[in-house]
Amino acid sequence: MPHRHLPNPFIFAVHLPGFEAEVIAASHQHPILVDFWADWCAPCHALSPHLERVVSELDGAVRLAKIEVDEGDNMKLAGHYRLRGFPTVILFQDGQERGRFSGARSTHQLRDWLAEHLRPPEGLVGAPEAAS
Repeated sequence: MPHRHLPNPFIFAVHLPGFEAEVIAASHQHPILVDFWADWCAPCHALSPHLERVVSELDGAVRLAKIEVDEGDNMKLAGHYRLRGFPTVILFQDGQERGRFSGARSTHQLRDWLAEHLRPPEGLVGAPEAAS
């Protein structure tokens, strides 16, 4: 039951046919982290609870889309974004890629990474204040 246990409305599975609407277009409303993962990938399973924890803490400020690369045509998305390994996480905001990383990270590292890559103002703890 990995990657499918949280009934969090801010965490959802996405596939190639819905990617443009559910991720790219939706990222104009709120930033979206996209977790490209595979069931056979141990680091993917290690990263998942940390991603889910951070997204839950942010309570909707950032959404998490999970793409199982071995399902359907999802590997085409991995090719489109030139992913070299899994897990790879890409942050989309305003329809654009804002950053990416590969490999497992801790909850603390994820918070810091988001604060660095999100375009203010997002209200993240530790995020630099927008200049007024």
